[in-house]
Amino acid sequence: MTVPDAAKSRLAYIDWMRGLACVLMFQTHCYDSWLSPPARQSRFFMYSQLGGTFPAPLFLFLAGISFALVTEKLWRKNLPPAQIAGTTIRRGAEIFVYGLLFRLQEYAVAWGWAPKTDLLRVDVLNNIGVSMMLLGVMCWMALAWSYRRGHEKNVDAPSLPRSLRQGWDTMPRVPIVLGAAGTALLISLLTPPLWTTWRPRWLPWPIESYVDGVQNLGVPQAGVFPVFPWTAFAFAGLAVGFILQSQWAREKEVRTLLLAGAAGVVLIEFARWLDAQPRQLYAVEDYWHTSPSFFLIRVGMLLLILTGSYAWCRWGPIKLPGLWGFSPLVLLGQASLLVYWVHIEFVYGRVSILPKRRMGIGAASAGLLVITLAMLALAYARTKAKGSGREALGWLRVSPART
Repeated sequence: MTVPDAAKSRLAYIDWMRGLACVLMFQTHCYDSWLSPPARQSRFFMYSQLGGTFPAPLFLFLAGISFALVTEKLWRKNLPPAQIAGTTIRRGAEIFVYGLLFRLQEYAVAWGWAPKTDLLRVDVLNNIGVSMMLLGVMCWMALAWSYRRGHEKNVDAPSLPRSLRQGWDTMPRVPIVLGAAGTALLISLLTPPLWTTWRPRWLPWPIESYVDGVQNLGVPQAGVFPVFPWTAFAFAGLAVGFILQSQWAREKEVRTLLLAGAAGVVLIEFARWLDAQPRQLYAVEDYWHTSPSFFLIRVGMLLLILTGSYAWCRWGPIKLPGLWGFSPLVLLGQASLLVYWVHIEFVYGRVSILPKRRMGIGAASAGLLVITLAMLALAYARTKAKGSGREALGWLRVSPART
């Protein structure tokens, strides 16, 4: 697609970043599904799986940013806090239902060998849905507080458009940013004990899985996406999204994004220093899955990726006319839910395009290229079809940044 005007250009980096998450997801799933046991012992596979640690945090982080953009847009339309909350929380509930439907589809496709417990597995879509509902609750509380506070000061002002009011009920940006950042940090700090000594074993396992990812196996599982710690990335994205929407950030966009990258470097170095300290906060900690230090490192890297995505979309080939104005990653980012949903069947499902656990690196890489091009074609077809069938295809969106 091309990005012809300033408004679309300003938000293209969000879709570009989401498209990058899709590509990283494709390579992770393809190599994990198709590589033979000897190939899985290679350094190549190790780096592939290291890249696979980014897609889920990217999707959740961007869901938080998009949520902030949508909330701000609804607030500027002069909608009351309850209506804004109803719209955003309902959208989160829809995504949660899509996650359940996705698990149902996976179970039906794998009929005969998939356990019934897979129906209740907490996948990334389930977590995005739950996270969006939690974001909606927090924003509702902040907006309602601002609305009531302003109403008490001037009972006549609510009859005017917000643009004409004298600033008393402007977006409560600072409370939301601080609340979102604080909630992200709190979730990260609570994750190690909730995965170990504070585990809510008294809950039925389908509910406990949303806390610690235990599934039905008695211990937390690495391939599950519970609220702790994953929802913390969505709250971090919410804080960043509201900062990006501030007047100062809009007027000094380049400086803001460069500062975001600098903040990412500071977070990474601080987390490394914190982890090197002789005294540790937790008696039991899994660095790669529950450590707050690793969470800070990943948030720092997300901020660096955000800066890099902005720089590419502002100064890279995407800005040039003609063929170079086409961006495959932006296209994938605008259809991220659709390509996520479809590619799984051709990589892990019964219709996998290559035999599982039997391929070398070269053959698996060729399969990855086929999957990527096919998903790009699907995203292009979906984009072209939106004009004639927008209502029918609208449910395939995951809160895109193009608000």
